[in-house]
Amino acid sequence: MDGVIPNLKHLRACEAVLRTGSFSAAANEVFMSQPAVTQAVAKLEMVLGSVLFDRRPEGVFATDIGRLFVNRVGRMQHYLATGMAEIMRSARRQHGQTAKLHHLVTSVQLRALVAIAEAGNFSLAARSIGISQPSLHRAARDLEHLCAVPLFEKASSGILLTKLAEILVMNTKLALMELDQAYDEIEAWKGGRGGRVAIGSMPLARSAILPAAVNDLLGQAPDTRISIIDGPYRELLFALRHGDIDILIGALRDPVPVDDVVQERLFDDPLAIVARVNHPLMTKDNITLNDLAACAWIVPRRGAPTREYFETMFPDGGPRPQSVIVTGSLVLIRRLLSTSNQLTIISRHQIAQEEKYGELRRLPLALSDTERPIGITTRKGWSPTAIQRDFLSRLTDIGRRANEIW
Repeated sequence: MDGVIPNLKHLRACEAVLRTGSFSAAANEVFMSQPAVTQAVAKLEMVLGSVLFDRRPEGVFATDIGRLFVNRVGRMQHYLATGMAEIMRSARRQHGQTAKLHHLVTSVQLRALVAIAEAGNFSLAARSIGISQPSLHRAARDLEHLCAVPLFEKASSGILLTKLAEILVMNTKLALMELDQAYDEIEAWKGGRGGRVAIGSMPLARSAILPAAVNDLLGQAPDTRISIIDGPYRELLFALRHGDIDILIGALRDPVPVDDVVQERLFDDPLAIVARVNHPLMTKDNITLNDLAACAWIVPRRGAPTREYFETMFPDGGPRPQSVIVTGSLVLIRRLLSTSNQLTIISRHQIAQEEKYGELRRLPLALSDTERPIGITTRKGWSPTAIQRDFLSRLTDIGRRANEIW
């Protein structure tokens, strides 16, 4: 939500003008006077610094920027309608009563909702969007009254969202993301900044394909704003579904955990047991399970694919390592490995540079059935901007050449 959120009724009027090709027809559709629609479009053009429509005797025609903008407005309206549809179903309202409930919500109410969701506190939320606490509280309660279902619950830790509010927040953030993308597309069309790419990255991507793809993109579009968020899969998936990131890179899941994302496989990543170059097991011809169990290990948190494989290596009732450090920090893992006799199970791609410079090495032990599909996860129905498509193309190309590069 980096850009300004215009009056939502003005946005609907703008979309109606493009669809009908007439200010008067649009006015009838959005229940505004024709002068009010004309003024609404003029205000949007002033905010955007661009002409959206050519006014001619034979009609009103969208400019290239107008089509870009209104396309995003239409997608924005779709997300708002989807969120409100869940509210309608819960409230069991008659369809005719509130078929266009999303037309009644205001931009202030949407900003308040998202701010409360992110801050978990009315005063912090008000401060984050620059309005008074009474104003934010009023906007939140007006939205709750409009929806006719509870959206907020008081708790000792602050304000919690109800399940319906969480659905509404997700769709609201996706709607506002479409508006941000509209601003980026307009700036790019006018030859301005390169736009934004927000990436969620799991460990393998951070050490392998992501740096190459980012450098490749910045070499051609140095003004691109790139943000990279790391974290466990569950948190990154949540951020992707809520529009906080655009692309999630890392190990794919089978089955896909939710039905509103899509996965694209780039390459298969084999695992290896890794240690320092002079580890005592490096010279052993036949490494046994007892040898491995006698060593100290570094493993990721439960739920990670490598942790699952580690657990299958040492089933209950058999020999198991007595010393196990749990961490997901690659920096720490590499440092611990290089300065001790500890072992870890890790992607071969993740230690490619350390192998190249003689810092770490794979044990002479083949691991069966360890190849994991690595790829890209995006939102279903996502419409990337030009710079995001460019980055995806570079990422896909580098990812599919990963086995040649590393």
